[in-house]
Amino acid sequence: MTDLTLMTSADDPASVLPSLALLSHRVRVLPMDAASLVKMPENTILFLDARDDLATAKTLCRLIHASGLSTPIVLILTEGGFTVVTSQWGIADVVVASASPAEVEARLRLVSERGNSFASTGAAKQSDEQTQEGQIRSGDLIVDTNGYTASLHGHPIDLAYKEFELLKYLVQHPGRVFTRAQLLQEVWGYDYYGGTRTVDVHIRRLRAKLGGEYEHLIGTVRNVGYRFDPPEDDQQDEDAKSAAKTGA
Repeated sequence: MTDLTLMTSADDPASVLPSLALLSHRVRVLPMDAASLVKMPENTILFLDARDDLATAKTLCRLIHASGLSTPIVLILTEGGFTVVTSQWGIADVVVASASPAEVEARLRLVSERGNSFASTGAAKQSDEQTQEGQIRSGDLIVDTNGYTASLHGHPIDLAYKEFELLKYLVQHPGRVFTRAQLLQEVWGYDYYGGTRTVDVHIRRLRAKLGGEYEHLIGTVRNVGYRFDPPEDDQQDEDAKSAAKTGA
C-alpha cells in the first residue's frame, strides 16, 4: 500500500482520477495551492490535477522543485494537456484522467522505484555539506554548530542566540520550506507563547546582518514561509525562483 496525495480544486475529488478509488492505496486530498505543500507527508507520491488549470499546476511543480522537496509528481491531464508539458516541469510521470486501474498501478510502481533513488541522492548531498568539525558550509557562509558562531568571508557575524539557532536550523535543511509556526516550534520550542510575528522579526534581523549581498540566502515563499537558498543553487532554475521566492 502506497501513501498518495491528490492535490485538486475539484468539488468532487473522486472524479479527478476515478481509478484511484479502485486501488488499495491511502489517498490524502489537499487543496491545489502553495500552502498545501507543507501539509504533505515526506514519503508520498503527489497526484497533481492539471486537467483544467495547467498554469497553476506548472507553478506548483516549479515551487515543489524550488522548495527542495523530493516528492515525486504525477500529473493528471486531459489529452490536450500533453501538448504543453515538458521535462522542465520536473514531474515524474503523467497520466490521463481516464486511465485504467492497471495503468495507474503500473505508473505508481515505476514512480515509486525511481523516487527511492532520488531520495537517496538527496540525502547524500545534504550529508556532504556537513564537515567533520560540526561546521556547515554554504558558499562563503560557515555555521559552526559546536562553537555557536557563524561567519561570512571569514568575518564573524554578530548573532544573538535565537538568531543563530534560526540560521542554523534553516541552513541544516537547505531548500526546504518551513512555515512560521514550524520555525517557532523547532527553534523556540513548545513552551514559547509568543506569536509567529517573532519569526518575521528574527528573519529581518538575520537578513540585515547577512548584508545586502547575502540577504537573499533566506528566501521567502509567498503565503507559506521561509527557506534557506544555498548560493550554488542560484542558477539552477530562475523561473522556479521567481514563482517561489520574493523579498521580505
